[in-house]
Amino acid sequence: MRPGRTIRRGGLAAALLGCGAAVAAWGQAPPAPSSFSGTTQVLSIDVPVQVVRDGEPVRGLQAADFQVWEGRRRLAVTGFESLDLTMPSSAGPSSGRAAGVPAAARRHFLFLFDLAFSEPKSIARARQAAAGLLSQLHPTDLVAVATYSSLRGPQLVLGYTADRRQIDNALASLGLPDLTPRAIDPLRLVLQEMLGVGNTIAGVRPLSRDPLADAVDMATLTPMGEMTQGVARADLSALKTQVDLFTRSLSDLARQLAVVEGRKYLVFLSEGFDAELLQGVASPDRRDEMRENVLHGEIWRVGSEERYGVTETANAIERMIEEFRRADCTIQAVDIGGLRAGADQGAPRSGGRDSLLMMARGTGGELYESFNDLGVAMSQMLRRTSVTYVLAVEPEKGSDSDFHRLRVVLNSPPRGARLVHRPGYYPPKPYAQEDPIEKLLAAANQVMSGEESDGIGAAVLAAPFRSAGEKAYVPVLIAIDGPSLLAGPQPAALPVEIYAYALDEGGAVHDFFTQTVGLDLAKSGSPVRQSGLQFFGHVDLLPGDYSLRVLVRNGANGVSGLKVLPLRVPAFEQGEPLLLPPLLPAAPSNGLLVREEPRGEGAPPANLFLLRDQPFVPAVKPALAPGREVRIVLAGYNLGAGPWKGVATVVAAGGREIPVGNLAITGRLAGAAGGPDRAVATFRLPADLAPGDYEMRITLAGAAPRTSSLRFSVPRDPAKAGGGGAGR
Repeated sequence: MRPGRTIRRGGLAAALLGCGAAVAAWGQAPPAPSSFSGTTQVLSIDVPVQVVRDGEPVRGLQAADFQVWEGRRRLAVTGFESLDLTMPSSAGPSSGRAAGVPAAARRHFLFLFDLAFSEPKSIARARQAAAGLLSQLHPTDLVAVATYSSLRGPQLVLGYTADRRQIDNALASLGLPDLTPRAIDPLRLVLQEMLGVGNTIAGVRPLSRDPLADAVDMATLTPMGEMTQGVARADLSALKTQVDLFTRSLSDLARQLAVVEGRKYLVFLSEGFDAELLQGVASPDRRDEMRENVLHGEIWRVGSEERYGVTETANAIERMIEEFRRADCTIQAVDIGGLRAGADQGAPRSGGRDSLLMMARGTGGELYESFNDLGVAMSQMLRRTSVTYVLAVEPEKGSDSDFHRLRVVLNSPPRGARLVHRPGYYPPKPYAQEDPIEKLLAAANQVMSGEESDGIGAAVLAAPFRSAGEKAYVPVLIAIDGPSLLAGPQPAALPVEIYAYALDEGGAVHDFFTQTVGLDLAKSGSPVRQSGLQFFGHVDLLPGDYSLRVLVRNGANGVSGLKVLPLRVPAFEQGEPLLLPPLLPAAPSNGLLVREEPRGEGAPPANLFLLRDQPFVPAVKPALAPGREVRIVLAGYNLGAGPWKGVATVVAAGGREIPVGNLAITGRLAGAAGGPDRAVATFRLPADLAPGDYEMRITLAGAAPRTSSLRFSVPRDPAKAGGGGAGR
């Protein structure tokens, strides 16, 4: 486990630093009551730091160059990583790949479109300006899309994702509720399906047109106009009410964003609200009139709020700005009123620019005006933040819920260098006290990070099978360890949340499934604790390479585990050979097997796992005894004619290979109706294998040798050896 995670609860590293926030801020229902169990074992804080000199990032710094202080106490730097987005290798093994980048080093952009203080036509052009920024972002950058209106508050349209297709789709449907597709993903990583040309799942198709392309059509703008409040025509009292609601909602939003690891940027696209509320009347004529009233002793004709502004509102805005600073979130304000031109200009809103400037400067951001291409406008900011150093520290555990400030300094700072770093942290709070959006963002953050965790032990087996369509049918078997799932006190009815996403190298989601399994522990607690829980789902994928990410979370206490499995789907129709993972029939057990709920795709295919002609359930991570003869099912496509010959190898920790010898392969059955060829093979494990985790590697000989593998374990107690189980 990487040392720089935010908090490890019961063995799980999870980013849960947000403080309490109003549930209604994102339009969510209150969470069902749940109990909390577990204690914080290690509090480890990731501190992203950017060092800038003369507008350019400073490169080449090491852990020894930094000091981190909490008050008067210097914290030891227990982990260090750096990310340079200008280097091809920074994105992983291949250019543009997001895998391997620590979550705390990734930039997170939340596009927040203000429907309350903006005209509909400005929103339409703001969407186009945002598209200009997307083209400038690095493949490791994550983007979320949200809207704000006085009627609904902040509404999360799309969670943080690297999937540019989903982002484009979220922008296309922006502000038009009747045309916005139904969100089918509880983590909001997928707004709607665009999973290959002409292919969808769950009956949802991409929009047939861009609803904002007709922004000059009043019939198109009317639904959006109904969401705006016409605050330009409101009096000072009504404006104060609107701004107070705005500051409360965005303060809640800032606290919810605190759970997201990494540098965060709120790209606030708005025309701003009238700054008269903060600095008094700005009109020269009205100021002259008030001055004359004062000089003639008619002070009752001049209200203090009209003359000096509303102190309570100014204080509320400052508190909101402080929440964003504490969340390590910079506001990059975009005056979208400046995007209008010619006949579209309309009546200017006085003071809107000043309110946007206050929000941006208060958090260390910038105000961008009159830029139709936001990528060009923000190019300097993107360049300045392209190098990030992540320092991991472990402060003392505290029971309070106050914000703890951090200070980062350089031992020998270059002349003129400026540091931008995470300003501090909130101590973790019980999972049951987090609101639904905090839980959503934390889970989505884990999935997108791709960093494995083991708070709940789990193992995953996935194998692509040819299907009638252009996509492969990929069954996904998840074996969940019972003791870690049920550790500590649990409610009688336990929700077990399961999330599985197949991402390509660019971070785009190609298919997913999610399901919450309700366990009645009075009936199933004992078998699950003894033999675990198995879940059978599937994804449909086009040929290509994927990262299959499976998150299992205890819905009562928040403990979770993430497994990442590389998966290749071959081009079956082009004769690409494939050897499926070795399949071992699972040993009979009293464990619980749950299948995914139907997605409305028609009848599932017949059982694909066959031993000769008998169906079986494969062991996901079998427990095997040393010296035991192992019988496996080999299956594959396009592996050539003639009998199969192969060898088995056991790979120990550290990559040490232990030769086992030739396989004894008995028979080969040709696949029927496009199914895989099958054979049964046996070999004997070495008798001196010590207890622990291993990899079984099978290689079939031929003109192009094919290799596949399966993880297995050797238990300390030989009596516990069998065909199935989930290793921890």
